Amino acid sequence: MITTNLYYLRVDPDTRNDKGSFVEDTVYKLMEIEPSGWALICHDEASCHYVDPDALRELSENDR
Repeated sequence: MITTNLYYLRVDPDTRNDKGSFVEDTVYKLMEIEPSGWALICHDEASCHYVDPDALRELSENDR
């Protein structure tokens, strides 16, 4: 399921990805939410992570 809207997000402090590594505190784009329940977020083409969607916080336009 790919979203058609862009959502700019930050992760909660101490968020870990699906591999158990901490995720950098920066701005991400929500790419999709997998049927398995993981949210795919990307900072750029080389930096993407699968995280728990409950750890995401949407940013206002002023915070981007």
